[in-house]
Amino acid sequence: MDEKEQGIDIQKIWEVLEISNDFLFGKVMQDAELCKGLLERIFPGMKIGHIEYPTLQKIINPDFDAKSVRLDVYVVDGMGTVYDIEMQMTDTKELAKRTRYYQAMMDLEMIDKGELYKKLKKSFVIFICPFDLFGKGRHIYTFKNFCEEDKAVLLGDETAKVFLNTESTMEDVSKELRAFLDYVAGKKSEDSFVQKLEDAVKKAKQNREWRHEYMTLLMRDQEKFEQGLEQGHKQGREQEKIETIVRMYKNGFTVEQIALCTNKRVDEVKAVIEREKLVLV
Repeated sequence: MDEKEQGIDIQKIWEVLEISNDFLFGKVMQDAELCKGLLERIFPGMKIGHIEYPTLQKIINPDFDAKSVRLDVYVVDGMGTVYDIEMQMTDTKELAKRTRYYQAMMDLEMIDKGELYKKLKKSFVIFICPFDLFGKGRHIYTFKNFCEEDKAVLLGDETAKVFLNTESTMEDVSKELRAFLDYVAGKKSEDSFVQKLEDAVKKAKQNREWRHEYMTLLMRDQEKFEQGLEQGHKQGREQEKIETIVRMYKNGFTVEQIALCTNKRVDEVKAVIEREKLVLV
């Protein structure tokens, strides 16, 4: 089924994508220097050597009967430290527990059965969000394990979970990191690193193979939506339609893109999202 048959303005959707789209973000982060530059802004006091070529949409599928995970950008630096960087546009109300599961799966990926635990490397799970998950007005929230009775005593398991919030106005991060977060939020910046990112975004949009890959995913979602409509019609279940809209929104599609794919009005899509108590961005 081609783009016209699907009723989607393919070129328009592709052209309006920004760095906040997880697909496009992942493609830009394939550039190892850009990926390293971002990590250095998130962790300004940490020495980051060369990094391995970032792995996009890395799937960790445990041998036992457990839920597999797909990580947006999976990176290993020269010291063996592992980073998972996620571009998260919606508050799905379970992000904290998702980071817990992601980190556990990353640990499983690092060591094989029978190996010593000391082989586990430092690991960081990083979520970049256009909302304040914890409501304290910070740009950055870093969580490590410590002793409840004496908070100066760290567990020392060398894991951390980091949440970045683009909407803060607090002066709690470097101007370089703030410039990046402002860029994710759609604001212009003269910062040299942001300029490199913007150039990479423009270059990515000229890649016909990536455009086709993204649109294939988009059309697959539309097909699932239409199947849901048909099934919902047969079974008289409006819930089928709602679940498809919510799933697309949780997967990073904008309200406008969902409306285009589902032949719904923007206000109808927004109404569904608000009823489901998702954060509208």
